[in-house]
Amino acid sequence: MELGFIGLGKMGMNMVQRLRQGRHQLVAYDLSLDLVREAESFGCVGAKSLEDLVAKLKPPRAIWIMVPSGAPTESTVNTVAGLLQSGDTLIDGGNTHFHDDVRRAAALTKMGLHYIDAGTSGGVWGLKLGYCLMVGGEESLVTRLAPIFSTLAPENGWAHMGSHGAGHYVKMVHNGIEYSMMQGYAEGFELMSKSQYNLDLARIADLWMHGSVVRSWLLELTASALQEDPKLDGLKGYVQDSGEGRWTILEALEKAVPVPTLTAALFTRFRSRQEESFAEKMLAAMRKAFGGHAVRKRE
Repeated sequence: MELGFIGLGKMGMNMVQRLRQGRHQLVAYDLSLDLVREAESFGCVGAKSLEDLVAKLKPPRAIWIMVPSGAPTESTVNTVAGLLQSGDTLIDGGNTHFHDDVRRAAALTKMGLHYIDAGTSGGVWGLKLGYCLMVGGEESLVTRLAPIFSTLAPENGWAHMGSHGAGHYVKMVHNGIEYSMMQGYAEGFELMSKSQYNLDLARIADLWMHGSVVRSWLLELTASALQEDPKLDGLKGYVQDSGEGRWTILEALEKAVPVPTLTAALFTRFRSRQEESFAEKMLAAMRKAFGGHAVRKRE
């Protein structure tokens, strides 16, 4: 199939390369001309601008947008929509809030355009292993674009989730679960690192990949990280979040669904970014005030 592709970052470039390996025709654009030239090196047709990209595609066009979530995606959708004609399709493969998908789909429908939300999981390993795709939108459009999804995904690695927003909704919950799983592994390995035994954590992570009920790809990556740096001395314990965990908690509040594990995992990430916690200083001050307990002064 022919596909326009906007956004050639770490994931986008790998996705374009995988699509080319599947013999799809790609017209690629990025703000960085160096990245466009890199895409051209494995067979993509480069575009100098969004206008150029649209002009080089035959209608009915399909264009995949893979840029940072929030304002960059919103701006790109709006700009490209103004260049398209009735019957063309926009696919958002980034981490967009599902409410935005519903809003955009309604607006684009009035313009005669189609909209697909494709929750994409696979990270930097997707080129080799494939991407798990959670797709929302009109079933007829999803069916027409199935060759694209089938190339990007491993076998049985993509599915139509439902109407507009369903793809990103499922991806949001997926990422919330991911936060919780990562926190569970992190806490367990910290406990083992402080045991009275001289445990080989990399060996344990690898061992658990063979028959254990806690085996997973995240654990496989944990084993690799520990093999490279057994005490993780080269890292600082600063953990960012990209938004989906927050959205999942907000949705849980709206639906009155308890998600204590995810909430604790997200709040732990917040704590990791504080050089010093005001709340913990408050705890020290209160213990000193009511019980005369010793405190440590800043030097």
